[in-house]
Formats: sequence, C-alpha cells, structure tokens
Amino acid sequence: MGFLALHALIIETLTTAILASLEACGLPAPAGDLTPEPTARREHGDFQTNVALRLAKIVGRAPRDVAVEIAAALEASNTPHLDRCEVAGPGFVNIFLRPTWLHDVLTDVVTSESAYGRSDALANQRINLEFVSANPTGPLHAGGGRWVAVGDALANVLASQGATVHREYYLNDAGNQLDTFARSLLARYRGEEPPEDGYHGEYLIEMAQLLRSELGDDVDELTAREWGYEQNVKSLREDLARIGVYFDTWFSERLLHERGNVAEVLSTLESAGHTYVKDDATWLNSEALGDQRDRVLVKRDGSTTYLANDLAYHLDKSRRGWDYLIDIWGADHHGQVKSLQAGMEALGIGTSEAPQPEIILGQLVKLERGGELVRLSKRAGNVVTLSDILDEVDPDVARLTFLLQGIDTALTFDLDVVTSQSMENPVFYVQYAHARVCSIGRRADEQGVTRVALEDADLSVLLHERELDLLRALSEYPGVLATSAELRAPHRVATWVRDFASRVHGFYRDCRVITNDAALTQARLWLAEASRIGLADALGILGVGAPAVMERLDEDEEEGSSGEGQTQGTLG
Repeated sequence: MGFLALHALIIETLTTAILASLEACGLPAPAGDLTPEPTARREHGDFQTNVALRLAKIVGRAPRDVAVEIAAALEASNTPHLDRCEVAGPGFVNIFLRPTWLHDVLTDVVTSESAYGRSDALANQRINLEFVSANPTGPLHAGGGRWVAVGDALANVLASQGATVHREYYLNDAGNQLDTFARSLLARYRGEEPPEDGYHGEYLIEMAQLLRSELGDDVDELTAREWGYEQNVKSLREDLARIGVYFDTWFSERLLHERGNVAEVLSTLESAGHTYVKDDATWLNSEALGDQRDRVLVKRDGSTTYLANDLAYHLDKSRRGWDYLIDIWGADHHGQVKSLQAGMEALGIGTSEAPQPEIILGQLVKLERGGELVRLSKRAGNVVTLSDILDEVDPDVARLTFLLQGIDTALTFDLDVVTSQSMENPVFYVQYAHARVCSIGRRADEQGVTRVALEDADLSVLLHERELDLLRALSEYPGVLATSAELRAPHRVATWVRDFASRVHGFYRDCRVITNDAALTQARLWLAEASRIGLADALGILGVGAPAVMERLDEDEEEGSSGEGQTQGTLG
C-alpha cells in the first residue's frame, strides 16, 4: 500500500470512528468536515478534533462535557491503531495512536524506495514553467540565481506528483534593453565611458577586449549588438550549467515579431474593441478589465511595449497545448501582473480550457559577509551576480540556501555561515545527516552485521521517541510534496529536509544501532535505511547532492554517545 493510501486510510478510519462515537453518544453530526487535524505538539497526541466545541451550542451543553463523552466512546470503539484519547483545553479531543502505523510507514518507505512520496495526482497536467528569463545584457544577478533554484525545484516537485513539466527560458532579445547594451559595449570597445543610462561594470571591458580580438577594429553597433547578445546567452548557459539547471526551450522574443504574433495580438485586441488611440499611441483599456490603469501597447514611435510582446508570448504558450502556464518573476515586476492578466482576458484567455498564467513573485537576495552587506560586484558594477556566489560556494550550498525560505520573503545569503564546515551551516547540517545514516550501514558491514530481509525484521521494537520522531517525519513527506506542488512552494520541501536532518542527528546521538540485542539492531538498521531513502529523495527534489561520505567534524559525537535508547553491547 502506498503512503498516500495508508495516510488516507488512517484519516478515513479516524473520521469514521468520530462519526460512530457521535452516534453512540446520541449526538448529532455537525455540518462541515469532521476530519481530525494533526497536532502541533507531541504531548497533544497525533491528531485532534474540535467536534465537541462545534456541538456545544447545538446540544446546549458545556463543550468539555461533550468532549469527555466523545473521548470515552472513541476509546471504546476498537479503532485500529488508536491507543487513547485525552480532553484538552476548552473541549478538544486529542487522539493518541499506537506506533504500529509508523512501523507500516517504514515498510512503505523501504519497499517504495525512490518512488516514496510520488503520486499521479497531476498525471493529466502539462505545465509550462518559465523562470529566470533575465535579459541577455550581462551576468545573471543573485536574485536570478534564486529563481533558478526555485524554478528547477518546483519543476521537480510538480513532476513528483505526475505532471509533465517543460522548463522554458524567455529571451528578451528584441527590445530597447539590448540596444542600450549594444551602445554600452560599443563605447567600451572605443575606449569611452558607457552612456549614463547604459550598462556599467568590468564585464563590458572584458567583452570589448574579446570583441576586438575576434572581430577587429571596425565594428558597428549592429554587429556589437549581435555578437554581445550571443556572448551573453553563452554566459547565461554556463552559469546555469554550473548550478546544474537546463532548460527544455530557449524562446526568442524576436520570433514573435518575425512570425507576426505581436501584430496578430494588436489586431485581435483592436477588433474586439479593447484598444484606442491617444497621444499618437495605442492603448489597452486594461482598467476596465481589472488593471489599475490603461496601458500603452504601441508607443508614438511605432515600437511595441513590453506588455504587447509579453501578451504575444503568453498567447503563443497557451496555444502550444499546456494546461497550466507558470511564470516566476522578480517582485519588481509586480505592477505588470494585472496588466498581463487583463490583456490575456481580452484575448479570451482565462477559461478552464485556457487558464490564465500563474505569476509567482519573488523577493530579491542580499549578500552578507562579516555582518555587512556585499553591495557591489567587480564584474557587474552595481549588482551581485550568481557567478560571484558560485565562485565562493559549492552549487549545492547555493541551491539549498536559495530554497530555505519562501520566495515571497527577502533572503540574506550569509557567506560566512554557508562557507563554514560546521553544524551552523544549514547546508552542511543537512548533508552531514545523510552522510551519518550512510555511515551506519558501512559500520555494520565492517563489524560483520548483515541486515536481514525487511519481512524478517521485528519493527515493533522501535519505540524510542527518537525512532518514532524519524518515522513521523517520514510519514509527513508525501504530504509535503503534494502541498508543495499545490501551493507552488518548493521551500516546504527544504523546510522538511532541515527538520528531518535535525531528527536524524538526534537519533544518531541518542540511539546506538549495533547492540547485543539482535532484534533492535536489525530494526534500527532498517530505520537508518528508510531515513537515507527519504533524505536522499528530498535532496534530489531540491537539486542538492546527498554525499555518502563527508569529513568528520573534530567535535563530532559518536553514534549513541548520549547513552540513551541503547542496549549495552558492541560499539557502533
């Protein structure tokens, strides 16, 4: 039985037991969902129901009195895995389960292996996920690096739930920004300062030198533009490769103009009465469609705006047959969300057959060293680049650090912390947990202890709180994946990883695995293997490596060093 079915069965069983208990007590079932909720604190049990509070006014009794009656009926119900019930607070019923269901979770993890947590809930969904899409005018900044990590992890999360995910990068290669870049590059090529509104930073000096060495002394602006564009795209691909991210499609904005997609959008909007001309510019009446104000589509000089081009791009994506379009944008683009949605609605996009694009807005990244912000990049001038970060830290460190907070929260990337080889480093902390559970298996091999077949292991001996903590966390993992996919929030997986690593370290410290109790040794070996499977899978979802061996810390404690939860015997 897969975990989602197992978990659903537990919830369904408890819900049925609650309904039966109400009937046994002669109490009516209140309207609404009776599904019990997981408790926030272990001392409150595994699940909790507020049904007594909801019934109190209906039956005209004190909620605690109702709760006591329901708790007694639940305990008498012989519900599988149910241990006891306690009444808490004004009338909550806390439900405590026996550990038997967690032992079933261990079996499920080990037998499922890398399929654990996977589902086919999104099997019929084809999703186009566009992220990063930085202008090809220079190095990718640190904020863009965050979108790289979040976008790739989100794609993995969605795929884990059965979706077909297509990673796409949109190249803004037909707009004014590329013209400004070309003028800046040409100025450096001629030994001049870039224009005031141009691009600055030493990367342009380096590019100008390379431009001269490759194309000589007679380069015009158009040539500089095209050569520089190709160099920047090459640099973007190299940065992405360094962090291990690859796109299925690199879509060129120029193609929209060459194929007439932009002209088609303008014609369609005009025919539908959604545009008007004012001050020699063409406007979209987007305010009538929910935007804050009307927006320009075609400027006085006849050039199209970013909005017009973006509408053509998203209409093209919609026509390619995707069920969902997801974009990850920087928070500085928040003002464009309503404009895009208004334009797409005017184009007939926003139905169940052609849903509106989902826009995920992300906050930027601040780099810190020695308690002070790192404000400048030598190469880019006024921004810190992804390349700057990757020059300082391993790609695994960059990825996980970018993912440890929700994308809607500003992130401070503390170089002092993430470059330290200590438990204070959250990335080291997580990877060290994986290396530790791997070391348990190696130590067993070294001592000649062979793990028996899973069906021959007595898992019922796993009763120590550290052991049950691991199993509870593993039981939550499939739900974390499902919720992360639903909410487009891969940081939830990173949060689970960090919490699970903490539990692994606690188990390693408090529970000796190889003991003179053969049954306990075998059960704990399988628990370590289940932990390895869960942790490695979650790190894989995040695009982070799971090393089996890491350099031991000087202050590292021995396995089972606390003396708790162990049977005296051979050292592990």
